[in-house]
Amino acid sequence: MGRFLIAVLSMTLALAAPACAQSPASSPAPNRFEGWTTAVIAADWRDGDGDPILAFDNARRDLVRALQTAGLPRETMVDYSLNPHLTDPVSAQDVMDGVAAAAQRGQRGCVLYLTSHGSPEAVVFGPDAELAPADMARLVRRWCGARPTVVIVSACYSGIFVNALAAPNRMILTAASRERTSFGCGAQETYPWFDGCVLESLPSATDFLALAASARACVVLREAEAGVELSSQPQLFVGAEMQIRLPTLRFTRPTG
Repeated sequence: MGRFLIAVLSMTLALAAPACAQSPASSPAPNRFEGWTTAVIAADWRDGDGDPILAFDNARRDLVRALQTAGLPRETMVDYSLNPHLTDPVSAQDVMDGVAAAAQRGQRGCVLYLTSHGSPEAVVFGPDAELAPADMARLVRRWCGARPTVVIVSACYSGIFVNALAAPNRMILTAASRERTSFGCGAQETYPWFDGCVLESLPSATDFLALAASARACVVLREAEAGVELSSQPQLFVGAEMQIRLPTLRFTRPTG
């Protein structure tokens, strides 16, 4: 009888062992952008002739969704349209103050995305204002300081901002060089071409460096298909600190 009980116990333990050895359910990947501030600003609403278009606000709306899906937290994200014809319009000063307030809530890093028209001197920033490189540099210092910062400027001649914003803790991506226009700001366009390429690239990009590479390649292809003679030449600057940091800041996406 004793040997029989020992045998039964041994079989019971053997059957139970696999259940005990199962691996615990894997926990979700940590969000590397927790505590980061994000600001998406559509600073113009007109085409080259001054007629209203939807492209800039379409980009703002869909970039907010895409950046959230990539892991940028909504609680420290703000977005603004400077279209004065909206039901509740905001001023350029409202935008600056709103981004500053968001940056106080999210102090670990910054993502700033501006889409607008540009000239060789500045970008349009609402009905009556422009933002020159020196102005942008002051704002980024005020909002983001020494935090890791990604600035994306989608506008003609937006390469004018690279030198003013360049710093070890920053990545700067622009839709065009300082001498070139960008494309896609007509009434028939859903987005400016550069913004559309960012949106097209975000779902598969692993991080901001991969996003920049994919978006720039997309712009080159789109312009070639359209027969553009003077390409926009999107610019990329990555500071020394960000060269090390950015590969660790991987986008996260919902599973299942």
